[in-house]
This record gives sequence, C-alpha cells and structure tokens, in this order.
Amino acid sequence: MIKTILFDFGDVFINLDKQGAMENVLELFEIDELSEDLIAINTLYEQDLLSTEEFLDFYTENFPKLSKQQIIEAWNYIICDFPPNRLSFIEALAKENKYNLILLSNTNELHIDCIKKQVSFYNDFKSCFKHFYLSHEIMLRKPNTDIFEFVLNENSLKAEECLFIDDTLENTEAAAKLGFHVWNNNPKTEDIVDLFMLKSDLF
Repeated sequence: MIKTILFDFGDVFINLDKQGAMENVLELFEIDELSEDLIAINTLYEQDLLSTEEFLDFYTENFPKLSKQQIIEAWNYIICDFPPNRLSFIEALAKENKYNLILLSNTNELHIDCIKKQVSFYNDFKSCFKHFYLSHEIMLRKPNTDIFEFVLNENSLKAEECLFIDDTLENTEAAAKLGFHVWNNNPKTEDIVDLFMLKSDLF
C-alpha cells in the first residue's frame, strides 16, 4: 500500500525547456557540447558545494566575453510555466490528507530564486508538502543512493510503501533499486494531474 508520494519538481509540476536551454547555452558559450568540467561544476552547485558567487565567477572566468547577468539568464532559460491546474491537484491531494507528500528536487539557489519571482503561488505550492527537499539545501543529489536513504531515514519510511515520481529515468531506476514504487513520467505525453488514472494499479 502506498502511504507516501515523493514528487520531483521540474517537468512534473513546473515545465522545463531542457533542449532549448542546452541549445541556448551552446550557442552563447560558442561550444559544441558541455565539457566534463562544466557538468561537474553544475553538479557541485546543485549540492551547494559551490556558492552562487563562486559558480558565477567560474563561468565568467572561463567565458570572459559574458557578464554575470548573461550567465544567470542562460542558466534560468530552462524554467518555463507552472500550470495552475497542477497547483489545484496538489492542493486537493494535501487537503485529502491520505498520503504523506514530499517534494524531492535537484535544484539550486538561482533556479529557486527565479521560480519564486515567476510563480506567484510558490509558497502555496510549498505548503502542500510535509517536507520540501531541495538538493542544494540538503547537499544531496539524485540519483545518488544517499539522498533516497536520507528521505527514508528522516521520515521513518519504508521504500515499498513509497511512490517516487520523476521525469529522469536515471533517478527512478536508482529509487527502484532501493524498493520504491516509481513512475518515470514523460512530460510530453503525461501530466501529474492524471496520476491516479495513469497509475491506478498502485492505489
């Protein structure tokens, strides 16, 4: 029986333009692909192992033609709209009080600051969850096993009683190995508001 539902944030609730953001960055930086160093820096930033200032300094030092503001705009390009019907969905689910609701997101200070400015109902959304875990605040990141173990231990949960929803296959595969029920949602064809219809076999 599912007692706890863990939700990703990006491309589950708020829409992301991952492809557009990547194309924009490659053009702006005048590179063909992200190097391992850039990917590593981004990962460190998502775990708050670099401050925002250090993160921006790294990019402006490596791409001196660009200003910090240009870097911020390129970094936040990925963030799109948050359909209000998804807020209504999670508010109704929270009001029902049948499941423990937890948000578990790989994110960072710049993205969250941007979302707070763009999404007028951010605080209403956040209040729907028993816990709101952001990778840069807990210094852990999906798909590493320790982030899932952290959530289980902090909340005295059993993995087999949890459903984890994420649009990234690598993340749901990692959770499944620990015994979680998972839904690797496709943001192009599936919507979180249809959870109980699409995953009726779990409820």
